[in-house]
Amino acid sequence: MIDPLGLLAGRADGTLGARGTRPRRAPVECGDLPFVIRRDGSWMYCGSPINRKELVCLFASVIKRDEEGVFWLQTPAERGRIVVEDAPFIAVELNWAGQGASQVLTFRTNVDQIVTAGPEHPLRMAYDIVTCEPIPYLTVRPGDGRHPVEARVGRAVYYELVALAEPGMSHGREVLGVWSKGVFFPLGDLPDADIEDLDDIAS
Repeated sequence: MIDPLGLLAGRADGTLGARGTRPRRAPVECGDLPFVIRRDGSWMYCGSPINRKELVCLFASVIKRDEEGVFWLQTPAERGRIVVEDAPFIAVELNWAGQGASQVLTFRTNVDQIVTAGPEHPLRMAYDIVTCEPIPYLTVRPGDGRHPVEARVGRAVYYELVALAEPGMSHGREVLGVWSKGVFFPLGDLPDADIEDLDDIAS
């Protein structure tokens, strides 16, 4: 079982600080751990919610994702699989500065991590398989393969992104999207109706 206090006792790179270093060894496999991260961002342990935000933030700092997309809690000494219903984090706040290609979008997650969208932290769009509603995701950090550790962009923050959207090109198509750190991130297709049509609908 991963010891929360053990996460604080050593550095994430496996060193022992002033007392010297040891050769890095593979973490001991602990199998399936009784952790579940719900779609709403809440953490469960053995079926009960973890209400201490400090503890959630501590565990969140050691979330890893392997080549197959499986999530792990991993310390220098131990690692175990956990269940994540959607994404392990939620982007709950957006700040922006500048405009056009000079715009910078900075997000705060539910564990108070600050992530700026850009080449290393792209935004991607997915769609709910039942409702077909758009769901944006933000890369928080890379995984061990092609599956990154992501934050789902909360609904209120998504509406803020839509308010900032402007026309642009993506894969030869004209779309609506947002700029951040010189990268254009598509949010969706341009509406079929032109401005006059929208005015007619509104009236």
